[in-house]
Amino acid sequence: MKNSKQKRKFILLGLIPAFFLYIVFIVYPTLNVFKESLYKTGGLSGKKEFVGLSNFKILIKDPNFIRSFQNTIFLIVVVTIVTMFMAIVFASILSREKFKGQNFFRVIFYIPNILSIAVVASIFAAIYGMDQGLINGFMQLVKSGNHTNTPFLGDRLYVVYSIAGAIIWQAIGYYMVMYMSTMSQIPEHLYEAAKIDGAGRIKQFFDITLPLSWQTVRTTLTFYVISNINIAFQIIKALTGGGPNGASLTLLNYQFEQAYTNSAYGYGLAIGVVVFLFSFLLTAIISRITKRDIMQY
Repeated sequence: MKNSKQKRKFILLGLIPAFFLYIVFIVYPTLNVFKESLYKTGGLSGKKEFVGLSNFKILIKDPNFIRSFQNTIFLIVVVTIVTMFMAIVFASILSREKFKGQNFFRVIFYIPNILSIAVVASIFAAIYGMDQGLINGFMQLVKSGNHTNTPFLGDRLYVVYSIAGAIIWQAIGYYMVMYMSTMSQIPEHLYEAAKIDGAGRIKQFFDITLPLSWQTVRTTLTFYVISNINIAFQIIKALTGGGPNGASLTLLNYQFEQAYTNSAYGYGLAIGVVVFLFSFLLTAIISRITKRDIMQY
């Protein structure tokens, strides 16, 4: 009985500092965002004007907010689907197939993840550059100089797709390694039994590999959807700054622009509240639609 009380006391003493830090650095700032979103200015400014829900009413009619919301949804849906699909496929190939240079490809795929966002932005600025960019240069070479250079980062038709390519390239390797660690634990005898039954590689993937890796896929899917919002903000900030004419803005970029560039602090935090609620709702939806019985092996 005495040992049990001492154990509970030890656990409590260990949790108190973490709980205190959580309250100070997570709970209080989050609640403060909701509070400040009800004011017109605030922040570093000493002037405050309580406007209630007016900031949120303005958001609904703000074309820049609507466009940034659309860009955010596009990047979440397209980037997540493509990244997860390619990461799972590459992980399956590198964990199941035996070929020369296998370890080399594992390293190469992971390298983009260890690069800073500034480096990633610099690489893709060189790839997408209009005058001396890699893509335009290659097209000029193929078409013998008859190609009209495409402004990938300067045209609203291409800029969001170009940013999506950069985010996908940066993230694939990290999730590929995570899936490989899970797939490597699947017993080989399951694949041998499936092979005897006449199942090919594709059927083995959908009947064995994917179901037995689903819990990891589900966890990383939720994590990536939320982190993608932050990654997109960083890459856009470094690569395009939200241009041209706000065509590549996402919710976080627009929030930062309003709160810290246009001095509309309360309005910027109203966007932050939308981001918070949107992320929470998105997490709940993903958790719901990806829920399934865990398969054992």
